[in-house]
Amino acid sequence: MTTTSPTHPPLPTRVLAEARRSPVLAVTIVLLILVALVGVFAPWIAPYPEDALGNTAPDRSYIPPSSDHWFGTDHLGRDVFSRVVYGTRFGLVVSVAVVCISLVIGIVIGLLAGYIGGWWDEGLMRVTDVFLAVPGLLLALALASALNPGLIGATIALSVTWWPWYTRIIRGEVLSVMGRKHIEACRALGLSHTRVLLRHVLPNARTSLMVQASTDFGSVLLAVAALSFLGLGAQSPTPDWGLMVEQARTHFSTHWWMGTFPGLAILFVAALFYLLGDGLRDRLDPKHTTSTGSGGTT
Repeated sequence: MTTTSPTHPPLPTRVLAEARRSPVLAVTIVLLILVALVGVFAPWIAPYPEDALGNTAPDRSYIPPSSDHWFGTDHLGRDVFSRVVYGTRFGLVVSVAVVCISLVIGIVIGLLAGYIGGWWDEGLMRVTDVFLAVPGLLLALALASALNPGLIGATIALSVTWWPWYTRIIRGEVLSVMGRKHIEACRALGLSHTRVLLRHVLPNARTSLMVQASTDFGSVLLAVAALSFLGLGAQSPTPDWGLMVEQARTHFSTHWWMGTFPGLAILFVAALFYLLGDGLRDRLDPKHTTSTGSGGTT
């Protein structure tokens, strides 16, 4: 008797199947990929790349949207569309940097607190509670004002305030699996603490971290825009969306396009990240998977 190994459908077939199961998530991912590509290829997409790098042209100030300047020009004659395109780079890079730094800090502290326990857990959690007790944006404003204004300072300030959420998630997941038999077996076999944490404890928090991080990209994007709007983030002539909105606030009643298009870019990308988080939660939630499993029956 010969046995045949199970065959898996080709990758395009599996991708299309997943897209049919969650079309909103599929469209969201495609749009986010397009946004990322806009940031990567900004020098080739922007019709006036020099305007995004500090060039000014007072002779073409306040030109409304037209075929030559799709989003119009600002008070210094800079093409708004080119600056919005370049702003994609700064928004995404800072958001990714803040979330990644916060993830590393939160994961390390959460693993130590939950795994070691005792006074380590109590001390680390009390420090975490102190950070959580203060509104994140308010603390970020205080830290950013103490640092040199700029995107680096904003990244540091937001990273310092964002990690407690990941610490809570990781600690909760660690405590939920510490009493399970496979963890006790790993300890009985003499596996190192590092291997137990990274191979058998941390993977249990993967779903929660993915959902939280994907949503946080949008929240960080809004926070960065807020810091720039208040003068504590990006500085001129950086083509940052929040800074562009701040520079246009006194011209909104007469030259609406200066602040409208950067504001719509912030809204659009942040909404995509929130949709991504919701879609991942629906797809990765075990209860959701069970309820929409075989035959779509509950």
